[in-house]
Amino acid sequence: MTSERLHINEIFYSIQGESTHAGRPCVFVRLTGCNLRCKWCDTEYAFYEGRRMPIAEVAEIIRGYQCDLVEVTGGEPLLQEGVYPLTEAMLASGAMVMIETSGSIDVSKLDPRVIKIMDLKCPGSGECERNLWSNLEHLTMRDEIKFVVSDRADYEWARDAI
Repeated sequence: MTSERLHINEIFYSIQGESTHAGRPCVFVRLTGCNLRCKWCDTEYAFYEGRRMPIAEVAEIIRGYQCDLVEVTGGEPLLQEGVYPLTEAMLASGAMVMIETSGSIDVSKLDPRVIKIMDLKCPGSGECERNLWSNLEHLTMRDEIKFVVSDRADYEWARDAI
């Protein structure tokens, strides 16, 4: 896939519901495709649905919302090379940019100004073995780790991981 286009599932304006930015207005850019199949996934429609769009058009749509918080999510956004020029364009326009990633793909190529929300997969997800633990070395004080906990075993696994 060329880095000049992105496979977009949806772009929408809403209220951030997770992370330390919960409650803030946010533009969400959901990219199509995911390399994982978590047992409790709530966005399976993002595995395949969407359309290819030029990065410049995506950036224009985002700027049209006049919102200073942008979250790029998926699926798994780091599967598409175009995510890097998109996040850089949004940073250049003055936006705070977050990327929500499964943690299964190397995050080191992201501009350090991008806030990484990394979802470490607990055993209950069925994808725990896909965690790329070296990603933890690339997190900063502004980044966040997310755990989706389905039972006591997941809780204990997350507690021990922390």
